[in-house]
Amino acid sequence: MNEFDDIRPYEPEEMKEAFEGLLNDRHFNAVMKGFAPWLPKWLRNGLLRLAFTGVKTPLDFQIRFMKPVVKYIIRKHTDGCTFDDTEVKSLNAEPSTLNQRYTFISNHRDIVLDSAFLDVMLVESGYPTTVEIGIGDNLLIYPWIKRLVRMNKAFTVRRGLSPREMLASSQLMSRYIHYAVTQKRENIWIAQREGRAKDSDDRTHDAVLKMLAMGGELKELDIVPLTISYEYDPCDYLKAQEMQQKRDNPAFKKSKQDDLDNMRTGILGYKGRVHYHCGTPVNQWLAELESLPRHEFFAELAQRMNVEIFKGYRLYPCNYIAADLLDGGNKQAENYTDADKSRFEQYLQGQISKISLPQKDEPFLRQCILTMYANPLRNKMKVSNAG
Repeated sequence: MNEFDDIRPYEPEEMKEAFEGLLNDRHFNAVMKGFAPWLPKWLRNGLLRLAFTGVKTPLDFQIRFMKPVVKYIIRKHTDGCTFDDTEVKSLNAEPSTLNQRYTFISNHRDIVLDSAFLDVMLVESGYPTTVEIGIGDNLLIYPWIKRLVRMNKAFTVRRGLSPREMLASSQLMSRYIHYAVTQKRENIWIAQREGRAKDSDDRTHDAVLKMLAMGGELKELDIVPLTISYEYDPCDYLKAQEMQQKRDNPAFKKSKQDDLDNMRTGILGYKGRVHYHCGTPVNQWLAELESLPRHEFFAELAQRMNVEIFKGYRLYPCNYIAADLLDGGNKQAENYTDADKSRFEQYLQGQISKISLPQKDEPFLRQCILTMYANPLRNKMKVSNAG
């Protein structure tokens, strides 16, 4: 384990000390005070210690503390979150084979909730454990955030490295992922690319697949393509704003405060309906690619992953409306009503009005947001037409 100490989640024997460190952190206490300002610190921390009684593992912590929080977010800020793992379970002869561990590779919609929603869906669907997740160290802005995510089964992905450092970091992370799946018997969640696709044109980067192959055979990871579909993305206006900022200043970089704003908006914003769809596990067709040269193998694997993810999109009226508004026609009109269109156009204008830029380019921003909603439909149609 010493090899992975700098990046791994906490082990069970470290949980109590980590929890005490969290309670003694000034910034964490300020955050907790915001949730219950009427409670004095000694009582608030006393209640948290009482709730922590019996928590021995990160999974215990997730079920005791995080699951209720995530369930509240689903109730409060979505119109329901659903999970379709039919293609995974159809390969299992008996329910006991859910003891198999998987590496879920998905498109990336929300910094925090993509894996958090998946955790709840897995537990409620009878899986014996949740997922360990890779989280960029650029998001670990405060010590209490790093401590909390490590308690919550997160391993660290280092960002901003030199090419030599990046190679060593990728090798270490890959070895850890293989160790977590095969030895610790954990599931893994990882995004198909670094960062979110701002325009929702979700493409698997073969660099991610090459990284996973550094630590061992891909087959032992049992990779499952996973599609995440949001009806509404509460960060859509922030993504559009960043697109204009980068258009106007190619050197623009998000600040730490921008990352925090994205996390907060993603968690607390309205998402409408949310759906998770598991595609066919890669092991069912991986052998078909093994005769290819290495560079072709990873390119074809990434493309096959894309097809699985595109097929899994759940489409909503806003996806069809956005495509028609961009195209200036009504080809998709059978998939939405006039009321749907009116609602989405009001939503669109409301999101654009939240953007505050000195040289605000509303036509550009509108096109950016519409493209985010149209791309899932476009990609799913390409796959359907090709099939």
